[in-house]
Amino acid sequence: MTSTAQAHTTGARTAHPEHLGHVIFIAAAAAMGGFLFGYDSSVINGAVEAVRDRYDIGSAALAQVIAIALIGCAIGAATAGRIADRIGRIRCMQIAAVLFTVSAVGSALPFALWDLAFWRVVGGFAIGMASVIGPAYIAEVAPPAYRGRLGSFQQAAIVVGIAVSQLVNWGILNAADGDQRGELMGLEAWQVMLGVMVIPAVLYGLLSFAIPESPRYLISVGKHERAKQILSEVEGGEIDLDARVTEIETGMHREEKSSFKDLLGGSFFFKPIVWVGIGLSVFQQFVGINVAFYYSATLWQSVGVDPSDSFFYSFTTSIINIVGTVIAMIFVDRIGRRPLAIIGSVGMVIGLALEAWAFSSDLVDGQLPATQGWVALIAAHVFVLFFALSWGVVVWVMLGEMFPNRIRAAALGVAAAAQWIANWAITASFPSLADWNLSVTYVIYTVFAALSIPFVLKFVKETKGKRLEEMG
Repeated sequence: MTSTAQAHTTGARTAHPEHLGHVIFIAAAAAMGGFLFGYDSSVINGAVEAVRDRYDIGSAALAQVIAIALIGCAIGAATAGRIADRIGRIRCMQIAAVLFTVSAVGSALPFALWDLAFWRVVGGFAIGMASVIGPAYIAEVAPPAYRGRLGSFQQAAIVVGIAVSQLVNWGILNAADGDQRGELMGLEAWQVMLGVMVIPAVLYGLLSFAIPESPRYLISVGKHERAKQILSEVEGGEIDLDARVTEIETGMHREEKSSFKDLLGGSFFFKPIVWVGIGLSVFQQFVGINVAFYYSATLWQSVGVDPSDSFFYSFTTSIINIVGTVIAMIFVDRIGRRPLAIIGSVGMVIGLALEAWAFSSDLVDGQLPATQGWVALIAAHVFVLFFALSWGVVVWVMLGEMFPNRIRAAALGVAAAAQWIANWAITASFPSLADWNLSVTYVIYTVFAALSIPFVLKFVKETKGKRLEEMG
C-alpha cells in the first residue's frame, strides 16, 4: 500500500464527522426498525393466556400461534439482503414499515385463530427485514471510530421496544381491571395491546424519508456524487472523498454482487465465516432469552404469581435488559466484542443454573417456596442482564461488520434467518417442555450458554476498530 493510500485509510478509520448529531439521528432512525422488532416480538406476551382462553387451545397449539411469526421472520431475514441490494436500504425499510402497520391492524381484529396466525406471519416478515436492514445500514453509514456504538443502537432499540411493549401491556391490563379479555374501546384488552403497534410502525415509515440512502448502495448503482455527499456528512469533510469512493468500490467489486452461491465453499457447505455467523445467531437464541420475553408473564403465573404482578415483573426484566444494553454500548468499542461475549456467557450460565435449581422445587399451594421463588426471580434478572450486556449487542454488531463486503448482505441474511429458525425452535418447544419439566428445560439452556464460551474462544475473531473493507 502506498503512503498516500495509507493516509487515506487512516483518515477513513479515524474520521470524526463535524455533525455527529446528524449521524446519531440517522442511526437512531434506522434503529426504529429494531424498536418495532422488539415491540412486535414481545407484545404477544400480554396476549398469551387470553388467546389460549378465547380459542380454547392447549399448550402445543398455543406455542405454534406464538412461534409462527418466527417463520415469517426467517423468510424476511433471508430475502431482505437481496431486496436491499436491488432497490436500496431505505425502500426496504419502507416496505417493512407498511408490513408492520398492516400486521398490527390485522392482529388486533382477528376473526379466527388462523387469521391471527396469518397476521403474525406478516409481522414476522417485517421483523426479519428489520433485523437485517438495521445493522447492515448502520454499519454502512457509521464512521469506523463510532461503528460499534452506533451499531449498538439496533439492540438498544430492540430492548426499548420490548420494555415499552411490556409497559403498554401492563397499563392496558390495569385499565381492563386485570382481565386480558376485559373490554376496552370496544375490543378485548389483548387486542388493544396488539393494535397499539400501529403508532411506532407509522413513525418508522415517516423517519425512513428523513435519512439518506447507504453510500455503499449508491456507489453500487453508479450514483457516486450523491455517495460522496453522504460520506462527507457521516465520515467528515476532511477525508479524500474520491479515494474513499474508490476504496469502497474496489472492495465491493472484487467479485460479483453477493448471492447465495457466493456463500458456498469449504468442507461443510458454507464458507467458514458464514458458519461463524450462523453459530453466533444460534447460540444467541439457544440460551432461551426469548422465553423471558414471549412467556414471562405466563411463566410467573405458572409458579403462583398474581397476573398483574407477573406483568410488572416482565416490565422490570425489560428495564434490566435496557441497563445491560447501555453497559454494552459503553464497552463494546473499548474492550471489544469477544471479551464482552465471554463475560456474558459466564454470567448467563450462573443465572440459568440458579433458575434451573429454583424450578426443581415442588410447588406448595400452587407456588414456589419463598426462598426458591426469590432465587428464581433474581436469577431471571441476572440472566437477562448478562445477556443484554454481551450477546444481545455483540451478535448484532458483529453480524453487521464481520463479513467481507462482497458477501455481507447475503451472509447477514443467512445468519439472521438461522437466528429466527433457532428462535422458533425455542419458542415453539418451551410450553411443552415447561409442562414436562421446567427445571430440565433451564438445564438445557444452561448447557448452551456454557458451550458458547469455547465457541467464541476458538472461532470468533475480534472486529473492534477494523474498517468494513478489511473484513474477510
